[in-house]
Formats: sequence, structure tokens, C-alpha cells
Amino acid sequence: MFLSHHRIKDLYDVANHLRQDVIEMLVAAGSGHSAGPLGMAEVFAAMYFYVLNHRPKQPLWEQRDRLIVSNGHICPIQYAALARAGYFPMNELKTLRKLNTRLQGHPHRKSLPGIETTSGPLGSGLSQAIGMALAAELNGERHRVYVVMSDAEHQEGNLWEAAMFAGKNRLSNLTAIADRNNIQIDGYTEEVMPLEPLRDKYQAFGWNVIDVNGHDIEEFVAAVLEAKVVYEKPTVIIAHTIPGKGVSFMERDFRWHGVPPNKEQAKEALKQLRTLGGKIKHE
Repeated sequence: MFLSHHRIKDLYDVANHLRQDVIEMLVAAGSGHSAGPLGMAEVFAAMYFYVLNHRPKQPLWEQRDRLIVSNGHICPIQYAALARAGYFPMNELKTLRKLNTRLQGHPHRKSLPGIETTSGPLGSGLSQAIGMALAAELNGERHRVYVVMSDAEHQEGNLWEAAMFAGKNRLSNLTAIADRNNIQIDGYTEEVMPLEPLRDKYQAFGWNVIDVNGHDIEEFVAAVLEAKVVYEKPTVIIAHTIPGKGVSFMERDFRWHGVPPNKEQAKEALKQLRTLGGKIKHE
């Protein structure tokens, strides 16, 4: 899996477009989460447009890689990626959170192609992904299972039960991606319920751990590649991200965790993103 300079630029461009989609979706909805989706744009661009083995026109293709989004509140970024990848029409994005929409405030598995699980209760996605990974191993299937998690959901006890199970069963076909943005709805994670030393905790549970800058696509893809050649244990990629990335007045501010922009704020956010283009990198 080689990333050419041209391909890298394309992926950063995709990430920027995904951010713009998120802003437009949220202001149209009048509700939703801003900080997390914006912070994960590079990760989702890399996953849907480079990493995943998938077929948007055949969403139930049996050999597809599975991507579980445990922190379902960041679904605007997943919806944007799915639409741009061709799972459903782009014009449907602005139906986010509307009555009778397929784009619910938390993903619903049977509502939309490309959604692997219904999510919402934080801390549950890792267990769901482990079930899929174990089933694939038992059935001799070669696809991989990925799960995206927030950092704050690591405050849930059931997540650590799942982590212990995955380590014990050496589920090397499982890669977890922890969005380490250091915020949650009530404040900063290390003030609400400290998570550190997060790396040491996963290692103690028998995981391979890789820390990356979540806005550096090359670094993230390299971590995914490393996970594929670790055969004796599951891997967690701790992706350090900036919540609200790309919009100056949202960055690092936990108050944007669960708040959408109003029309004026959205106008300014889109102006900033369009000015940046694909220039957001790993500063």
C-alpha cells in the first residue's frame, strides 16, 4: 500500500470537503455535534478512500472490511464519507436529523447502506467489533474489522471488559482507532475522569499500541499497515486529534462537542475551510 504524493494531496482534499459537508449538514439540521466530526476528517478520508476493502455499490459484499463507529455522535463525518464514496446520493446529506430521514442523529444499521452497527450507547462498539472479528476468525475469513471510539468512552467499564477479551483471544484481525481529542461534553477528559496512561493500559491488556497524529494521513496509514502485520495481538491506534479542526473558533473548545453552528458561524467556518483547501496537515 504505497501513498504517492498525488494520492496524499487527494486525501487531504477529501478531508477538507468532508469538513465542509459536516458544517453544511449541521447548520441545516440545527442540532448535532461539531467538534468530533471535524477532528476525524483525515481518519475517515483515509479509511473510506484508501484503507478499506469495500464496494459502495455492494454494501453487503461478504469480503468487505467492517468499520464500526462506536461513538455514534460523530456520524456526520461518517455520513459525509459514505456519500462521497458512493453509498447514497450527496443531496441526502442535508436531511441529517430530519423527520423520517435515513441519516439519524446516531447511526442505525438498517436505515442506511454502509452502516455496520447501530450505535449510540458509548462503550459498546468495541464489543460489537470483537464479535465480528472473532466470527471472521472462526469462519476462516480474511477481512479486517475496524472500530472507531472516542477517548471519553474509555471511561465506560464495559469497554475494558471487551479490551481484555480481545487481548486474551489475540484478535489480530481487529484494529481499534481511539480518537484522543481530550474533550467530552462536560469538559476536558483529564479533568472529568483522567484516562492516562492510556497507552500503558492497552499494553497491559495485551494490545499492540501505536500513537499517531490523527491529522497526518501518511502517519495514520503507516499505523494501519503495521497493524496488518502484527499477527499475535489486536492493535489500537491512538489518534491524537484537535477537536473542531479547521475552524479556528471551534478548535480545542469542549463547548463545541455537542453544539452545531448557527448560520453566521457556519458561513465563517466554510469560509475558513474553503480558504485552507487541502492545506490542513499535521501541524
